[in-house]
Amino acid sequence: MFGVFLVVHIVSGVFCLISGLFAMGAPKRRGRHTTAGKVYLGSYTSVFVSSLVMSVLRWEESAYLFYIALFSYGLAVFGLVAARRKGRGWTGRHIGGMLGSYIGIVTATLVVNVPRVPLIGEWPVLVFWLLPTVIGTPLIVLAGRRYRPKRRAA
Repeated sequence: MFGVFLVVHIVSGVFCLISGLFAMGAPKRRGRHTTAGKVYLGSYTSVFVSSLVMSVLRWEESAYLFYIALFSYGLAVFGLVAARRKGRGWTGRHIGGMLGSYIGIVTATLVVNVPRVPLIGEWPVLVFWLLPTVIGTPLIVLAGRRYRPKRRAA
């Protein structure tokens, strides 16, 4: 049973990582951005559910993935809700939530897989826990500034 969820998790994770890049790179309007965003959120939902199940099945080994999944998927849902409600300042919340969730899935991918990579796998694991956040947070700030609503002239 674990193996089935692992396959679903890996395939969904690949779709999530790729569609997230497409959503980030696409012009921010209906069309490619929203289509890639729907694929991203759908595949992220599958990653989320499969990671919860696998964490419960092998709690001793992977409890930390349970918490990463909750937090990261929560950010994705936060970003989606911000975009749907379109309240004041929604763009910044949408960007922060979605890019924050992307940082989460990249972090989980690195933490789980990099230790198996020769040479790089010998680096301290803390590097892979922190690197996506160190790189991603300034990108969130820059994107937030780029898409900040224009101020009206008085």
